[in-house]
Amino acid sequence: MLLFLFFSFSGIVFAQGYEIGDKAADFNLLNVDGTYVSMADYPDAKGFIVIFTCNHCPYSVAYEGRKIALAKQFAPQGYPVIAINPNDSTIVPLDSYSNMIKRADEKSFPYPYLLDADQSVFQRYGATRTPHVFLLNKEAGGLIVRYIGAIDNNYENADEATEHYVEDAIRALKDGDLPNPDFTKAIGCTIKIKKS
Repeated sequence: MLLFLFFSFSGIVFAQGYEIGDKAADFNLLNVDGTYVSMADYPDAKGFIVIFTCNHCPYSVAYEGRKIALAKQFAPQGYPVIAINPNDSTIVPLDSYSNMIKRADEKSFPYPYLLDADQSVFQRYGATRTPHVFLLNKEAGGLIVRYIGAIDNNYENADEATEHYVEDAIRALKDGDLPNPDFTKAIGCTIKIKKS
């Protein structure tokens, strides 16, 4: 049992990906409108709210309204939302590209909804759940990771959330401060990884 816990924990450590203060690399992924999107497409952005999410996970679905609200509130302030589906659709067919298109149309997502087809981006970031947020801030050194974790502290009911982590983190950055907290536990479904 102890060996199992050790190797499980080791796997989590090696899959950590970005940490607070790391420089995030750009990506170029297929959007639901058929175009490819990268962060370089937003030259005036002050940062990005990158959210790993999907169609099938009840946690991701529960947060859809809040993802939309974040986009509407913060994109005009220079922090657009970019949603990325990291799941392998052979494991979860509901997360297929065609179903992503349907979901984005049904919900009128005001942000790009991208497919991490080769699953390289979520691994680089270190995302483990859907939803999992990485708040990036444009600084002299590039796009710097300034917050990682959950959107808020109540996945069941937005009205009952008492801590709004992403909103507070952006406000701190806009005020010239560092977010506190800058890391919270992402609550959601595990990412479905393609079997090799």
